[in-house]
Amino acid sequence: MMKSRRVQVLLILAVLTFLLIHCHFQPCSNKAPAERKPSSVHILILSSWRSGSSFTGQIFSQHPSVFYLMEPAWHVWVKMYQNSAKVLHMAVRDLVRSVFLCDMSVFDAYMSSQKKKSDLFQWQTSRALCSPPACDLFSRSDIIAAGNCRTICAKSPFSTVEEACKTYSHVAIKEVRFFDLKVLYPLLTDPSLNLKIIHLVRDPRAVFRSRENTVADLKRDSSIVVGAERTKGEMGPYNTMQVICKSHVEIYKAGSQAVPSFLKDRYLLVRYEDIVRDPLALAAQMYRFAELHFTPELQKWVHNITHGKGQGTQAFDISSRDALKVSQAWRKALPFQKIEKVQRVCKDAMDLLGYQLIQSEEEQKNMSLDLLFDHN
Repeated sequence: MMKSRRVQVLLILAVLTFLLIHCHFQPCSNKAPAERKPSSVHILILSSWRSGSSFTGQIFSQHPSVFYLMEPAWHVWVKMYQNSAKVLHMAVRDLVRSVFLCDMSVFDAYMSSQKKKSDLFQWQTSRALCSPPACDLFSRSDIIAAGNCRTICAKSPFSTVEEACKTYSHVAIKEVRFFDLKVLYPLLTDPSLNLKIIHLVRDPRAVFRSRENTVADLKRDSSIVVGAERTKGEMGPYNTMQVICKSHVEIYKAGSQAVPSFLKDRYLLVRYEDIVRDPLALAAQMYRFAELHFTPELQKWVHNITHGKGQGTQAFDISSRDALKVSQAWRKALPFQKIEKVQRVCKDAMDLLGYQLIQSEEEQKNMSLDLLFDHN
């Protein structure tokens, strides 16, 4: 009997000793282990066509810590153009998630099996695809112009896209094909992602004027947004603007007003007009949000690219220009009758995002830049 008790005591002591040693090296808790935060930061620049998103994307693309792709969902819309934007949301979301995780096999569904890096939409706008390991002719720290990259780095195999992506701490995507923030909730709650959303908006009157200059480029996209029939006739452009403006309202409300806990500190609204008024301050704000350092080289680039003499007339053209002047060119170029129509279909968005309505041709002529939008 005594021997049996002695054995029980020895067993208990052995178990306690094991637990003490185990808890010393690995703290014990009755709670489930905390989820590990992904090592990469994922940035989605969410915008619409002709809103300054290509330039904003370049602010991230030129950063040496960022792997950037411009509108990868273009491939989804080209392949599945007979569907509506709403129907394509899920396919676009799945593609974006795969890109964030550097799984480029997702493009197999939308591109030829013989694809090259240069088959990727606007690949040359990604500094990461123009420097090692995707292209050895530039340094990763260089500021690289798209034209130079296109000439020198086009022959790399498609496999270098994924190879390059895996070497960066930040993955950024600029996309114009989401019209509902709720579609992105599964990405925001995905433990494998550390997603931050920059919602870029621009004065609808400026967007409308810019779209007029690129009608042919936007024809297919507009048909997917509103349907081919609604793009026709005098009201066609305004029908498209109405859908775009409504989407900005819904995204803003979902991101900033009825905020789920998983959206806390992960949504940032940025107005293009604020960027061109104070490029260094807004670039610094976006970098802080994305957990990036604003290097002196990048500060110099941001200043120079926004204080040139160019007019920025070509789609996707990111060259030195007088950014503030270009952003306000619509005030003189757009007839008041068109301004009235845009204001009518986009009134909710303009009110919510702080853009002031113009009530007459005289007011259009005399209104100062300071009165065009509210900084509050």
